[in-house]
Amino acid sequence: MGKLVVTEFMTLDGVIEDPGGAEGSPHGGWSFRFPTPDGEAFKFDELLASDVQLMGRVTYEGFAAAWPAMEEATGEFGKRMNNMPKVVVSTTLTDPQWNNTTVISGDVVAEVVKLKEQYKGDVLVPASATLVETLRVHDLVDEYHLMVHPVVVGGGKRLFKDSAAVTDLTLTDCRKVGPDVLLLIYRPANREPGTARPTS
Repeated sequence: MGKLVVTEFMTLDGVIEDPGGAEGSPHGGWSFRFPTPDGEAFKFDELLASDVQLMGRVTYEGFAAAWPAMEEATGEFGKRMNNMPKVVVSTTLTDPQWNNTTVISGDVVAEVVKLKEQYKGDVLVPASATLVETLRVHDLVDEYHLMVHPVVVGGGKRLFKDSAAVTDLTLTDCRKVGPDVLLLIYRPANREPGTARPTS
């Protein structure tokens, strides 16, 4: 059974919206201002540890529009992004064009439990704020990978909503991945290190 890993670029005030600037938000592109040479290696290792990516529709459409044209420039990372299985949660997307994509439109929780049972490697969830909230509420997240950038943007989608229930987390790793950027890895406090939540 695989772990479900949420991976996010995050500002110091908790915003995860538009780190690359492609979404056109007022403060988009903030992640590019801070070099993360060790972060790039971590992201590749993170991808290699994953057997499938799980995304919300907005994140999926952004990735699907960008990655097929980026494969040559991004080498092995781009090849894996394009060829590995992708699962998108959407009630409106019916004909996904990105290679190896499956759509979940029904019982998200039940389908995600099946994903975790199906794959031995990680189920990787990038961005996808709305989906992550659903996964967190149903205790399906096994690990958070947060790359925290030293910038305050004052508004935008946050990883944890103001109404989020109290959740205790345990820090399992903390390291600098750039001169001013921290990687923080957390797991739910009720989860043993290296284990995933039972799904049955």
